[in-house]
Amino acid sequence: MDDSDKKLIAELRRDSRKSLSELSAELGLSRTTVRTRMERLQTQGVILGFTIVLKEDTQQYPVRGLMLLGIEGRGTDRIVHRLNGIPAVEAVHSTNGKWDLIAELGTETLEQLDKVLAEIRRIDGIATSETNLLLATRRASGVR
Repeated sequence: MDDSDKKLIAELRRDSRKSLSELSAELGLSRTTVRTRMERLQTQGVILGFTIVLKEDTQQYPVRGLMLLGIEGRGTDRIVHRLNGIPAVEAVHSTNGKWDLIAELGTETLEQLDKVLAEIRRIDGIATSETNLLLATRRASGVR
């Protein structure tokens, strides 16, 4: 992937509905070149698809946060199962480094979030946690 491909991807991330003419003008490439590059990136599996992000996708829950969890012992699978049973937990990710799991949370109010945090902290095997509120979403992607 060269610089032109990277610039093309950046433009598509900003607005995947841009026409070939708009992309061509912004990148300084011919329309045919832009189309060929897009097709190649799709064929190679670099671009998996195109999507839209709705306002409601980022505002379904006005209070959103990431809870980083440190697990003691070997209870990770049991803890993930418990977390997935909590309605406010939108996703659970395993990770490396200081934290073992990251839980994406979404609630209607800060008070509800506080109750969810307390519930999660009471799960046996969770040794430590840190929570960060998500204040704004600058760019969201539906393809994961």
